[in-house]
Amino acid sequence: MRAERLLLLAVLVAVGGCGGSDGNAGSGSSSGSGTGGTSGSWTAGVFSPSAGLQNQCASPRTGTDPVTGRRYPDVQGSTLTENNYLRSWTNELYLWYGEVPDLNPASYSTSAYFNLLKTAATTPSGNPKDRFHFTYPTAEWVARSQSGVEAGYGAEFLLIASKPPRLIRVAYTEPGSPATTAPANLARGATVLTVDGVDVVNAADSASIATLNEGLFPTKAGASHTFSILDAGASAPRTITMVSANVTSTPVQSVGTISTAAGKVGYMLFNDHLALSEQALVNAFRQLAAVNVADLVLDVRYNGGGYLDIASEVAYMVAGSGPTAGRTFEKTMFNDKNPTRNPVTGQLLVPVPFHSTSQGFSVPGGDALPTLGLPRVIVLTGSNTCSASESIINGLIGVGVRVVQIGSTTCGKPYGFYPQDNCGTTYFSIQLKGVNDQGFGDYADGFSPANATGTAGVLTPGCAVADDLDHALGDPSEARLAAALGYLATGSCPAASAVPSVAGEVEAPIPGDGTLSRPPWREIRLLRR
Repeated sequence: MRAERLLLLAVLVAVGGCGGSDGNAGSGSSSGSGTGGTSGSWTAGVFSPSAGLQNQCASPRTGTDPVTGRRYPDVQGSTLTENNYLRSWTNELYLWYGEVPDLNPASYSTSAYFNLLKTAATTPSGNPKDRFHFTYPTAEWVARSQSGVEAGYGAEFLLIASKPPRLIRVAYTEPGSPATTAPANLARGATVLTVDGVDVVNAADSASIATLNEGLFPTKAGASHTFSILDAGASAPRTITMVSANVTSTPVQSVGTISTAAGKVGYMLFNDHLALSEQALVNAFRQLAAVNVADLVLDVRYNGGGYLDIASEVAYMVAGSGPTAGRTFEKTMFNDKNPTRNPVTGQLLVPVPFHSTSQGFSVPGGDALPTLGLPRVIVLTGSNTCSASESIINGLIGVGVRVVQIGSTTCGKPYGFYPQDNCGTTYFSIQLKGVNDQGFGDYADGFSPANATGTAGVLTPGCAVADDLDHALGDPSEARLAAALGYLATGSCPAASAVPSVAGEVEAPIPGDGTLSRPPWREIRLLRR
């Protein structure tokens, strides 16, 4: 998936959707119609059941799915049939189906049509209400969401300024990856100056942008690229060559304790709600429980979300059974066509509890989870804190656990998806909204520290502090962690970093936050069927 990266570099503005079969777009002569017939006709407001249109593909897959071992269900269809499926599926499941324009499916390619099947409404701040509508090739989605493996160098690049003069720095790295081993030895805060001889700061022509994208975001392992890097604190740049590899994410890092006058403060960097996160989180909480930490700093500034069940496990491991027993972590709400039953699974809607046992992602299901039993937690957040990470905040607030937010406004994604494959493309269209035990889930403009200025989201106790790329994550001198430790000691904040108006701002609610260039599957709340 490359579209989001090109858009962030703000040069190629007409990037198509990812995946989908375009076929004979616009011909109107293929089989299938808006009413489920074969004449190619379309009647606005009339929808056939999506189940009767699914897996009828312009380019059917053949053979066996390597993951499930089952034959692909695809049969010969057309672009029009695929579009009609998306039209009906959206009308059945999209959270704001009544706000979707009913456009003739015969007039568009599949990718273009899907991009139009969403609301055009905005939030109170002026942001689009639906900023999270995307697709992914199914084979890649299955492989990456389950394993955390992605081609790259193991360096997460932060786009602080995406237009010339650009500024791209390293947010964090994956242990043992090409980025962290000799001769690269990249670390947080390094600035990328050139890629394969192209000026990162000023390049504007399409050929240069293509070179930057290919070098920064390789699509396969084995690609060699040369970079000019200015390390944090260095006075002169250096030249390195990195070869891309299939890098496995280490979603939990830098677990440790900091001694304070009030006792030991635990710290952990939590970057992804992947399936493999479960084991790493259990290990981390068990480690901190063994030394009886008095407080926890949970650093989710770069955590875009993932599996909601893992977020529930984290919340339980923070708070323990006292405030969470018998309470709701998150209640799922679908559109008004489905008030009591999950339309995807067919089951009655049952709230997601605070899981006190493992859910079988990477730890055997049913194992008792460790817990710190804390009445409060400090969360370090930023504009890249999304979805399931925000559910941790909202879920704990809902049962009276004090959540102190240090950093900047979160991305504002109280919504979720059931990923849906059709004809080799997995579609992500907002189908549900999550609310906590108190029924609250209205944070489409994010959560903001209480002293944030300008247009902010839902205010929580805490301090507005800009990201500090000149110190390592977990370093007590790093600005956000230092502010957290200061708050724990005194209950007060440093001077707040200025927050500009959110309207029209998609990159940096606080100077220095920037935008992680990562695929959309790492920025969503996922439910399992």
